[in-house]
Amino acid sequence: MSKGIVLSVLASVLFAVMYFYTSMLEPLTGVEIFGWRMLLTMPCMTVFMVVSGEWRRVREVLLRVAGKPLLLVGLLLSSGLLGVQLWLFMWAPLNGHSLDVSLGYFLLPLTMVLTGRLVYGERLSRLQKIAAFFACLGGLNELYQVGSFSWATLLVAIGYPTYFVLRRRLAADNLGGLWLDMALLLPVALWFVQSGEQGFAVFDLRPWLYVLIPLLGVCYIIASRLLAFSLFGLLSYVEPVLLLGVSLMLGESIKAGEWLTYVPIWMAVLVLVFEGFKHLVRQRRA
Repeated sequence: MSKGIVLSVLASVLFAVMYFYTSMLEPLTGVEIFGWRMLLTMPCMTVFMVVSGEWRRVREVLLRVAGKPLLLVGLLLSSGLLGVQLWLFMWAPLNGHSLDVSLGYFLLPLTMVLTGRLVYGERLSRLQKIAAFFACLGGLNELYQVGSFSWATLLVAIGYPTYFVLRRRLAADNLGGLWLDMALLLPVALWFVQSGEQGFAVFDLRPWLYVLIPLLGVCYIIASRLLAFSLFGLLSYVEPVLLLGVSLMLGESIKAGEWLTYVPIWMAVLVLVFEGFKHLVRQRRA
């Protein structure tokens, strides 16, 4: 388990480093960076799945598509939802939306909890209700200050739950489904790279990107296999904290009126982290 924790934290750090690094890649655009990330991550993910025996998951989904071709429409939609999220992550630091995206990642655990309640009828625990209350306070302040959440915030906070619900409906909520989602994005990624001003020549100037971008995906894949899912989920809270720090490093700032948005949401996340650790303790005792 300790090896999995180290890998998960390392992946979160690389996640934030990559977020910051995209701001230093001018004149590359967000779509070009997205394209390179996809092209370099896919081979590593493929090798890992073959070695770990997870490749059978891909075959299972493909056999189901062969028997029911309409499933391909759902897979294309699922792939599109994932692609938008990966693009936003690369686009935001270059266009002054880092803070909006980090807020979306803070809200994501809460919107996932609410999705479980609304879509699957899962009951909220007492602590989850407290967390939802704090999140509502933050949300109401944001609505009062700005009139609405940023589209980038909403895209993360609502887009990811929609993506996960669709994958479950398609019975593709495993590494095989994720691989297919990314594989369907490859033609778009290749077009983004080829149509960019830098093209494939970018690695002549920055060859170490061959290592950094694939390592990001590999660390997440390995960590998710070595850790219990609940602990891996708890460690994912490291990401929005790091993304917030990166956003501030990039020159964005939390305005005076926005503190009443962020502080309640941070408190809500702390409540969920506390509940998660309680759950882990109970599991250990059992």
